[in-house]
Formats: sequence, C-alpha cells, structure tokens
Amino acid sequence: MGVRVNKYIASSGFCSRREADRLVEAGKVTVDGIIAVNGTVVEEGSSVCVDGLEVFPEETHIYIALHKPLGITCTTDRRDPTNIIDYIGLDDRIFPIGRLDKNSSGLILLTNDGDIVNKLLRAEHGHEKEYQVRVEQRIGREFKEKMEAGVYLKDLERKTLPCTVKVTNPHTFNIILKQGLNRQIRRMCDELGYRVTKLRRVRFMNIELGDLPYGEHRILTASEIRKLKDSTK
Repeated sequence: MGVRVNKYIASSGFCSRREADRLVEAGKVTVDGIIAVNGTVVEEGSSVCVDGLEVFPEETHIYIALHKPLGITCTTDRRDPTNIIDYIGLDDRIFPIGRLDKNSSGLILLTNDGDIVNKLLRAEHGHEKEYQVRVEQRIGREFKEKMEAGVYLKDLERKTLPCTVKVTNPHTFNIILKQGLNRQIRRMCDELGYRVTKLRRVRFMNIELGDLPYGEHRILTASEIRKLKDSTK
C-alpha cells in the first residue's frame, strides 16, 4: 500500500507535512519523474524528488540496480578502496545481493532490506541469473552440451547444476545459471579449456540490465520490487 506524497516527504525529515503540501502546490515535487499533485500516492519503489533531490523516508526500503564497472569489488568493507558502497555513494546502509567478481561487469542489486537479501540468496530458490561471456578460444561443437550438462570442478570437488547456454558467435555465448558458486562461469570454462576474457551479467531474475549506462545505477520500479518479493514467498 502506498502513502500520500506529503506524508512520504515529511517522514524523510526533509520538511513538515504542511510545507510538503506547499512544495507540491508549487510544482517542485515529482514522483517517478511526473509532477505530483496533492493526493498523489507514492508506491513502494517509486522515486520522489524535491527540486530534483531524491528523498527517502527512514522506514522505506531502497532497492538499487547498478551496472557494475570493472574494478569494483562487491564488498561492504570500507577499508577496501574499490568497495561497492563508496562507489554508489549513498548515505544509507545498503548491501549487495550476491556478488560479481572484480573483473566482471554488469547487473548487481543492492538494498537495505536484509530480509529479502537472505531470501534471495538461499540456493534452494534456484533464481535465474543470465550472463554474456566472451572466451579467447574458438568455441567447439561440444562446448554447449558439456556446459549445459554440468561441469565437474576439480578444485571444489563438485559438479555444477544443469544450465542453459546459447552460443552467439565463435567466441561468445549467453548462459543462464540457477546457482552461484564463486567464479563459477570462469571455473567451468577453465575445466573445458577456455579462458574467459569478458563476462557481464545482464539479468537477475526479473530485473534486466537493459540500457542502464555503464557505471550508473537506478532505483527499481514498484513492479520489479513486487515480483522480487513474490518470488521469495
């Protein structure tokens, strides 16, 4: 259920509810880029801005999609100069959902909703993650079949779960995983004699990277958040 925009702004500490009404009447408030009016309802996941500055009530959960660039580490340890939290630059205490290794780019989700982080990371849910991968060697005829059947990783002494692979050209393929072992795709390719030269995540469950610019982030839409939460029930 949503809340009226004046209450939403007031709960952020930006100003009183009465002053929020005046800001709305002056056309200085937008909800998802649309100028608000008195009575506008803010749904969870919506972006509310006052004079172009986004505001967040303390009790509101934040859900962010980041196009992670190369060289950024998915850690909350601020002692690491490449940590993802300082890169995002928000004051809120947020956490990455899962991880992408430092040498990979693409979609990573971050939130201050610890409950959904725990639920989404449970392996038994089998949530899909899709990647675009480039390898140094020319892809052979048996590559797709071997990857999809699961690859035995000698260093982990276990076989990966079946997955879906689509070869897109002699050196690139898309892969959809339902598990998240550390550096899994690179390990799978190494076992089959291929060296990964580029890896980018393009989808996490129902959230797609789309045309989100490299290095930039956005707030998830209310619809995206609902689908994420529905998947954990």
